[in-house]
Amino acid sequence: MTILSDFGRATSPRRWPSAMAVAVAVVLLAACAGPRHRAPVEDRGGIGRLGDMPLPSSASDAATLKPLPGAENAGKPGYYTVRPGDTLIRVALENGQNWKDVVRWNALDNPNIIEVGQVLRVVPPGADPAAAGARPITAARVETRPLEVRVASSSAASAAVAATAAAPVAPVVASSPPAGVAREGDDDINWAWPAAGSVATPFDDVKSKGLAIAGKAGDPVLAAADGRVVYAGSSLRGYGNLIILKHNSTYLTAYAHNQALLVKEDQAVRRGQKIAEMGSTDADRVQLHFEIRKMGKPIDPAKLLPAR
Repeated sequence: MTILSDFGRATSPRRWPSAMAVAVAVVLLAACAGPRHRAPVEDRGGIGRLGDMPLPSSASDAATLKPLPGAENAGKPGYYTVRPGDTLIRVALENGQNWKDVVRWNALDNPNIIEVGQVLRVVPPGADPAAAGARPITAARVETRPLEVRVASSSAASAAVAATAAAPVAPVVASSPPAGVAREGDDDINWAWPAAGSVATPFDDVKSKGLAIAGKAGDPVLAAADGRVVYAGSSLRGYGNLIILKHNSTYLTAYAHNQALLVKEDQAVRRGQKIAEMGSTDADRVQLHFEIRKMGKPIDPAKLLPAR
């Protein structure tokens, strides 16, 4: 039996499988030479992580990528460039600010979303960043003086009263520097220990950044000075249930690992007021992690707290 191949020539049945193989190979080669369908490319934007931003495929694509917000201020005093792992709460704490102020200064639509490489203003508009932290850290001073009682003659006393009455009184003008700028008198804080327990771990500006104070679950945690609650929550990794108090334009205190928080944001508190109960949230033992920060920089609380 004779079979005509695709090329019009006669071939025997024994050679037909070989001819079919050739034909199949030709079809496959033609398919490979034709256009191929590509899987769709997902544009993931640049939210939150450095590696999520797709690389530009051409110079024209690179030109269309918009710079991150505030990029023109990168490296300037008073501005902070967001790093991987940052949250707005952490940025505010590291710069000694209320996170709500940072939101307002940067007109952030969603405080839960900041991008790696984004540059945030961390001092108030109009404030001089160079003034922040310009004064050295000073320990609280307690002076004791003998009481002096001086008795002036009646004629001298009468003359002093007359002079005082005749002296013009200058009007008092209230001056209120922007929040976040160190002011004279900010170091005059009457500090108190935030817990009764002993210090389990001393200050270390690299590792602990504060004191670890031992205690039992439920022990009272007290405000170390008068202030206002600028944060109460658990969104800052490594701190557990955390309270941050702002005492003035210079000082913040942080109280971490609590089992219960007893105050709310924007609440005013007094020195010695119970603000939380000691616990072990995000910690391997019950303790109070206590920080004092001056213009955002952690300092040794033992230098400011009274001796005991």
